[in-house]
Amino acid sequence: MQKETDFERVYKEYQPKILHYISRLISDNEAEDITQEVFEKVNRGLAGFKGKSQLSTWIYRIATNAALDRLRSPSFKHNTEELTETSEEKNVWTNHKKSPVDQQLIRKEMSKCVQEHIDKLSSDYKAVIVLSEHEGLTNQEIADILQVSLDTVKIRLHRARARLKEILDKACDFYHNEQDILACDRKSSVIKFKKSN
Repeated sequence: MQKETDFERVYKEYQPKILHYISRLISDNEAEDITQEVFEKVNRGLAGFKGKSQLSTWIYRIATNAALDRLRSPSFKHNTEELTETSEEKNVWTNHKKSPVDQQLIRKEMSKCVQEHIDKLSSDYKAVIVLSEHEGLTNQEIADILQVSLDTVKIRLHRARARLKEILDKACDFYHNEQDILACDRKSSVIKFKKSN
């Protein structure tokens, strides 16, 4: 009975965070299923958790491994193409209340654009970017979650940021619009390339 109570407490505290984290790594459509799998593993392993790391680190490690397994699966690339078309209505980067229509459209387009380019990173780079930039974890926490050295995390983050900047610079023109909101336009060469495919 005590184990169940502990699990319920852990679930209430961490489920929203893990769902949000996984939706940034994969997609909203699959995030709920993977989050459920993560908490099934947490439930099975909670009694044996020895506290060698922080509870949050252990849960994020389980979530990261589940997400990376999915990212590396052969069917993921095919499914991602379909999901990109169907997830246009949802902003995966922000949980802001609805804003005026023009601002909402700009944010939605930027969100979609940035997500597409983050998806082009290798799974290792994608994981460190999301853990650092969106989850706000320290490099040491990321190292503990990924079970790599602190130096490895620093190197991956540096390379991931450089690669993402390179991809975004080639694909998008960033500027501030009349309302001083950061916006982007896809470069015409990217649009022409897409049309030719």
